[in-house]
Amino acid sequence: MSTQFLTYIVVGLSFALYIGIAIWSRAGSTKDFYVAGGGVSPIANGMATAADWMSAASFISMAGIIAFAGYDGSVYLMGWTGGYVLLALLLAPYLRKFGQFTVPDFIGERYYSKLARVVAVICLIAISFTYIAGQMRGVGVVFSHFLNIPIMMGVFVGMAIVFFYAVLGGMKGITYTQVAQYCVLIFAYMVPAIFISILITGNPIPQLGLGSTVADGSGMTVLQKLDTTLVDLGFNPYTLGSKSMIDVFAITLALMVGTAGLPHVIVRFFTVPKVSDARKSAGYALVFIALLYTTAPAVGAFARINFIDTVNGSTYAETEENGGTPQFVKTFENIGLIAWTDKNDDGVIQYAAGSPFAGKPRFDNERGVHGERVVLNELSASANEIHVDRDIMVLANPEIAKLPGWVIALVAAGGIAAALSTAAGLLLVISASISHDLLKKTFMPQISEKGELLAARASAIFAIAVAGYLGINPPGFVAQVVALAFGLAAASLFPAILMGIFFKAMNREGAIAGMLSGLAFTVGYIVYFKSPWFGATNSAEFWLFGISPEGIGSIGMLINFVVAIAVSRVTAPTPDNVQDLVDDIRIPTGAGVAHAH
Repeated sequence: MSTQFLTYIVVGLSFALYIGIAIWSRAGSTKDFYVAGGGVSPIANGMATAADWMSAASFISMAGIIAFAGYDGSVYLMGWTGGYVLLALLLAPYLRKFGQFTVPDFIGERYYSKLARVVAVICLIAISFTYIAGQMRGVGVVFSHFLNIPIMMGVFVGMAIVFFYAVLGGMKGITYTQVAQYCVLIFAYMVPAIFISILITGNPIPQLGLGSTVADGSGMTVLQKLDTTLVDLGFNPYTLGSKSMIDVFAITLALMVGTAGLPHVIVRFFTVPKVSDARKSAGYALVFIALLYTTAPAVGAFARINFIDTVNGSTYAETEENGGTPQFVKTFENIGLIAWTDKNDDGVIQYAAGSPFAGKPRFDNERGVHGERVVLNELSASANEIHVDRDIMVLANPEIAKLPGWVIALVAAGGIAAALSTAAGLLLVISASISHDLLKKTFMPQISEKGELLAARASAIFAIAVAGYLGINPPGFVAQVVALAFGLAAASLFPAILMGIFFKAMNREGAIAGMLSGLAFTVGYIVYFKSPWFGATNSAEFWLFGISPEGIGSIGMLINFVVAIAVSRVTAPTPDNVQDLVDDIRIPTGAGVAHAH
């Protein structure tokens, strides 16, 4: 049975499972649609939270970043993991005790203002659409490779699947679908990692394999071999960072506090019956997340070793069976995720430090002398001849290591599960913020529950269409796009939520001014350096304080805090009833059933 056929079977069965769950658990009320009826068990919610949290960035892109960035890639591990701990301990139980449906619900009630609610919705939509662009890009990459279709068509297929179970099932359908998706994605991530760890080091535990001796007789550990090999090819050592300390700190901080402000993760804690269950589900989710996050550094290191060993110095025209270039290079080349140009016309791929092209490679349909796809970009002066999209490394890893076809098919299903689970959660918070916070709580308070549910589904359809466009035209690779979303969350929602719980004196004027100023600064900085409209050079010498766009959310957060506190000092104080509300949220009643205000 061919790998392609196996992939169709495994992916098809996983889709049938997700759609079956959506039909079984379809939402019949707004409470089902928004918070799954509030009756999800802590273990199930922990799995669903982990699936919601571990997006295409975690499954597909994070190990790819670590593979190529080495030590610099650790900011994603530290920021995302630390951020989840921050969310679980600092915010989740208090928000669950407050007992509302959405993050804008909390901000609107806590800051006694419809305008604050609307501003929170604007922040939420900006964060969610930026985040979802990365997920749909991930869906397109996975589908295009494993189903042998263009990336654009892959995005359309992903949109159709998400449309079905997100629009039909709401949070209830998404929750139980995400439980299944977690099981699929973690199995799909761990199985090839264990196989490859055994092949490279003889150690079946990837986390330990990373520090083990390579089974090639060299006597070097995995990291020693990587350092030596990369230095020989002109790269920096794998274990030596090139980012400035301030940028490492800023990115890590932005990812941490951005995590604690992510609306699609926060809303998961509204789906359990009690405050104590919110704490338990946070603990379970951390265990489930740690399985993948502690494995990712090993997966990245193994992928880089295998890539260099199989690609560098290989003869492109020869088949893989004759010791030539691996088939995965030619497969990804056909969909534009790998590009090779033969600068010295010897038919051999040279992998070295530096970019092979002056810009992003553009393909022609013609073939070169050695069978390679013709690239229409100006060549750079470096010795490097191959461009590799970071998002392919986890997907290509089983093929590079020549693992069985069923493992390759499993990774396809896992990558799709990771991207779709997060995309569905994001679409739900977008639709809930439009139907519940803008319509029901702000502009159309008389709307019926049936009308609100219809509006939620209609806004989900709109959100899917926008997400598809962003997936086809993303502003970067998956983890990079997701990092920008975390920066927006750090600069806008996190300070308002944190001060709403722990700072009674924060009033509506301060919160609104803080959110708008933090969001405006961060969006402006990202657009200036990341969009093609301004022609700004995205180089460290032009960054404010040497902080990259991925880390600028930390400065946006500081601006938010400073502006909010300053404005609150010169405006009317917080009403007594709201101060009493804050005191009530913070009373540690433990397992008592949360009550809505």
